[in-house]
Amino acid sequence: MQNAVIRWVVILGAVALVGIIGIQSYWVMATWDLNEEEFNKKTNLALFQVAKKLASINDAELPSRDIVKQRTSNYWIVNMAVEIDAELLEYLLQSELEERSINVDFEYAVFDCHTDEMVYGGYCSFTPEGERKNLDLGDLPKDREFTYYFGVKFPGRTGFLFDKMQLIIFLSVILLVTILFFAYAMWVILRQKRLSEMQKDFINNMTHEFKTPLSTIKIAAGVFANDERVQSDSRLERYANIILEQNERLNRQVEKVLQLARLEKGNIELKKEKVVLLEVLEPLMESTGMQLEQRGGELVTDLAAVQGVTIMADRLHLSNILYSLLDNALKYCNGKPVITVTTERKDKRIMLRVADNGIGIAPSHQARIFDKFYRVPTGNVHNVKGFGLGLYYVKRICQAHDWQINLESKPGQGTAFEILLGKASISKQAAVPPATVLPN
Repeated sequence: MQNAVIRWVVILGAVALVGIIGIQSYWVMATWDLNEEEFNKKTNLALFQVAKKLASINDAELPSRDIVKQRTSNYWIVNMAVEIDAELLEYLLQSELEERSINVDFEYAVFDCHTDEMVYGGYCSFTPEGERKNLDLGDLPKDREFTYYFGVKFPGRTGFLFDKMQLIIFLSVILLVTILFFAYAMWVILRQKRLSEMQKDFINNMTHEFKTPLSTIKIAAGVFANDERVQSDSRLERYANIILEQNERLNRQVEKVLQLARLEKGNIELKKEKVVLLEVLEPLMESTGMQLEQRGGELVTDLAAVQGVTIMADRLHLSNILYSLLDNALKYCNGKPVITVTTERKDKRIMLRVADNGIGIAPSHQARIFDKFYRVPTGNVHNVKGFGLGLYYVKRICQAHDWQINLESKPGQGTAFEILLGKASISKQAAVPPATVLPN
């Protein structure tokens, strides 16, 4: 994943989370305010009804104003013009509060004008007695404004409001877990990105270091193979050729890794030029035909469509991807190998098809066949060696050229790759050669 992509993922994720946190915080505060406002209104109404009933029982009138006053968030005083019976007051308070679903513990006290003190009435609980131990009880201050009054305090008011917000608190906890998960995921992504960069740097440095000894081995093996004494000894000549072949094979793998590293960094420069397709295809067909001949197979070609055709392409990369496709066809053959290379003109573009009669690819693996390092599982059998880079390289080069590549395969019936090359220039004087078959 590129640095710019990771940066945008982090920024957009952070913006989204800030927005979600802001909205969630707003709803939490708004819900708290609504619950608090509802509690205050119901409490004021319940206390007013208590005062009204007390006045009616004592055949008295209530003061004209300021009957119920809220002194603190959980403490109310009620102005009365008559003396108050504590037992009757407790009964009326319980019934009025319960009627309005305010099932929260409270304590009350009545002001005694003779002693100028608040006479504690009691603690009325809707919950088990054991839950009173952490509450601040008995702190019901007197008020200098009224003559006869009683006070009611709700020590468990905050807990009661929180109980009514259980759902939104649960959602807030989920949001917190989501934020923590996102932060952890970002940490893992950044850590994996750092490790991936370290791995790429190591591979690049290692492959560069391989280039010098490989070149030295190639030169030494060439001198060894051209010596008259070696050429006169068939066994030594065979060993010299093996060294050259394996050195070339290893050099191709190293070069492929270097090219892939440049592709992934996005700094590869395609050296596009006018390429005559036949000049690229014919040497590859000749080399592949010789290999098939040694294995008792055959190469079927139909290059009529590319006679006199030139395209704009990087000659080196074009040769490499065609070699990779032909090499795969050779590797995964089944029995007597038959490789078919055909060309077709589609509008002003060229369709190049490389097909074989090999083992094929199951549909479940075809979607990932172009992934880096991916190889079709074969259990514990590894008849074909490789790193899973060939088709990945082919796909990336095709993408860099804006070419299309398609796969057709059936298990046991072979595989075919089709590359739709770019716009072609076609000579009007071009002759059309017939299809050819190189027999075994």
